[in-house]
Amino acid sequence: MQISKMAAEGGGKEMNEIKTQFTTREGAYKLLTHSEYSRPNRVPFNSQGSNPVKVSFVNVNDQSGNGDRICFNVGRELYFYIYKGVRKAADLSKPIDKRIYKGTQPTCHDFNHLTATAESVSLLVGFSAGQVQLIDPIKKETSKLFNEERLIDKSRVTCVKWVPGSESLFLVAHSSGNMYLYNVEHTCGTTAPHYQLLKQGENYAVHTCKSKSTRNPLLKWMVGEGALNEFAFSPDGKFLACVSQDGFLRVFNFDAVELHGTMKSYFGGLLCVCWSPDGKYIVAGGEDDLVTVWSFVDCRVIARGHGHKSWVSVVAFDHYTTSVEESDPMEFSGSDEDFQDQIHFGRDRANSTQSRLSKRNSTDSRPVSVTYRFGSVGQDTQLCLWDLTEDILFPHLPLSRTRTHTNVMNATSPPATGSGGGVSSTVVTTTNNPSTNGSNNSGANTPGNSLPTPLPRSNSLPHSAAATTANSSKSSVMDNAIASGVSKFATLSLHDRKDRHHDKDHKRNHSMGHISSKSSDKLNLLTKTKTDPAKTLGTLLCPRMEDVPLLEPLICKKIAHERLTVLIFLEDCIVTACQEGFICTWARPGKVGLLSSQNQANSPSGTVV
Repeated sequence: MQISKMAAEGGGKEMNEIKTQFTTREGAYKLLTHSEYSRPNRVPFNSQGSNPVKVSFVNVNDQSGNGDRICFNVGRELYFYIYKGVRKAADLSKPIDKRIYKGTQPTCHDFNHLTATAESVSLLVGFSAGQVQLIDPIKKETSKLFNEERLIDKSRVTCVKWVPGSESLFLVAHSSGNMYLYNVEHTCGTTAPHYQLLKQGENYAVHTCKSKSTRNPLLKWMVGEGALNEFAFSPDGKFLACVSQDGFLRVFNFDAVELHGTMKSYFGGLLCVCWSPDGKYIVAGGEDDLVTVWSFVDCRVIARGHGHKSWVSVVAFDHYTTSVEESDPMEFSGSDEDFQDQIHFGRDRANSTQSRLSKRNSTDSRPVSVTYRFGSVGQDTQLCLWDLTEDILFPHLPLSRTRTHTNVMNATSPPATGSGGGVSSTVVTTTNNPSTNGSNNSGANTPGNSLPTPLPRSNSLPHSAAATTANSSKSSVMDNAIASGVSKFATLSLHDRKDRHHDKDHKRNHSMGHISSKSSDKLNLLTKTKTDPAKTLGTLLCPRMEDVPLLEPLICKKIAHERLTVLIFLEDCIVTACQEGFICTWARPGKVGLLSSQNQANSPSGTVV
C-alpha cells in the first residue's frame, strides 16, 4: 500500500522509527531536541484515562524581543513558560507558573491576545468536570471561576475560546453538545439558569438566559447530537465552525445566530476543525481517518485527504506557507479596480483570489499558482502535510489536473468573462470558484497570522464599492447579503438538492454496512432506514469517495510514541505535542541555525528525542 510505503521511506528502516526531520519542496524541517517542553522532570507522562495534552501561545510584546509564552496541560498539571522556540534551549527548571489541580483536570485553554501585556495575561482554562477558570499566570492570580457549582453544565469542557475582537466575551463547548457564551464581567448566579428560546433550526437551538439581572451564560447553543468536540471562529470572527460527535460540521453566522451550511463525515464523529487564512475553506478531521476540505462559499466538500491510519485529532492551516505565485506580476490587462488589486497584491499574499481570477480571465498568460498548505496529526502518531492546489480548487479552469471526472456538471458552465468583476461574472461562476465569496472576507486576523487585515472583496460585487467598505461592518453585512444571494442563484440546483437530503439525518450510527454500496446504486438511498448514515452518502452533505478528488499527503511521518494532540504553525517553526506530555519544536527550513551550538552544548541532559 502506497501510504505505508511513504511512512516507511528511508531505505528499509523499520516502520516504528521516529522521524526527527522531513523534507518538503521548501526544504528540510528539523526537530530541535533542545527546544522540547515538558514537565520539568522530563519523564513521559502515563496518559491512560487522561485528557489530551493541549498547547496555547501568546505574545506579550515585552522589550526583550522574546515575548512568546507557552501554556500546556499534562494530566492534572498546567504549566506556563517563556517559549524560546528556535532561538534558545528550553529551560524547564523555571516555569513562570505551575498549577496542580485536585479532583478535576484541565482539558483546554486559550489566551486573550487583545489584552496580553508583559505584566498581565488573561488565560481561560476549561476542566473535565465542566468548570472554566480565568487566571493570570504572570501575576499568578485566579480571578474568576465560571460554572463553579456546575449548575450550567456538568459535562467536560471540550473547547474554550475568546470571541475574536472582544476583551470580555468567551465561548465554551461541552461534551453535552452544548455551547455557552459568557461575559467575564458577569456572575453565574447561585441557581440553575432559566432559558428562553431565541432561535432554532435544523438540529440546533439557541436560548437566552432569563433573569432579572444580567448573568452568565448570555446564550446557550444546543448543537447536534452527542459531544461538541471543537469549534473555530472564521478569520474575520463572523462565522463559527463546529464539529460534533454526530459526524456533522455545522457553520453558523455567529452574530445572526443562523446556520450557514453543513457537512457530514464519511463515518463516525468529527473531532477537529480549522479555517483557511482567507476564510474560504474549512478542513475537518475525525474518526473516518480522513481530512475533509469544505468550501465555505459553495457549502460543499471539494476534496478529501487520506494518509492517517487512525483518528485525526488536529487539523491546522499553515499561514506562512499558503501562497500565491504570479508568473509575471507586471503583465496586466483589466479595469482600474483590478489594477488597484494588483498593487495591493504584494501585501495580500494568500488572499487576492479576486485579482488572480480577473487576471486569469483577462490575459492569456500562464495562470497564477494558488497553494494552501495545511497539516494534520492523529492517534496513529503521524504528522501529515497537505497542499490544496488550484487543480482541486478550480477544476473547471484550463490546465486542470484533477484525477476524477465527476466535476462534469461544473465544467458545463461557460468561463467567467471580462475584467470588471461585476454581477455578470458571478452568474456564470461554477460552484467551486471561491471568488464568489462575499460573506467571510473582511476582518481581523487570528493571532499569529501573518496575512494583512483587509481581505479581498467578492467577485460578485463591483470592486469599487467593495474596496470602500472592506472595514465597515454595516456595509459588509449588505455585501454579505448581496453576495450570498447571487451565489445562491449561481448554485441553485445544488442547494435544492442539498435541502432535500438535509433532514432527519443526524442520528449517530457507526454502521458501515452500506458505505461500500456502488455509486450507481442511487435507488438504495430511498429504501434505507432513517437512522442509516448511508442515507446521506452520495448527497451534497457527504459525497462518495469517488465523487471528490482524493488528496495524498506531501509527507506522512511517524513523529511520536504516543498519539498526537497538538499541531500549531508558527513563523519560524511547527509545534507538535503528544499524549506523553512532550511539546516538540520543528525548525522551518533555514531557521535551524538560530539555535546556537553553545546553547545546545550547555542544555540539560536527558532530553527525550
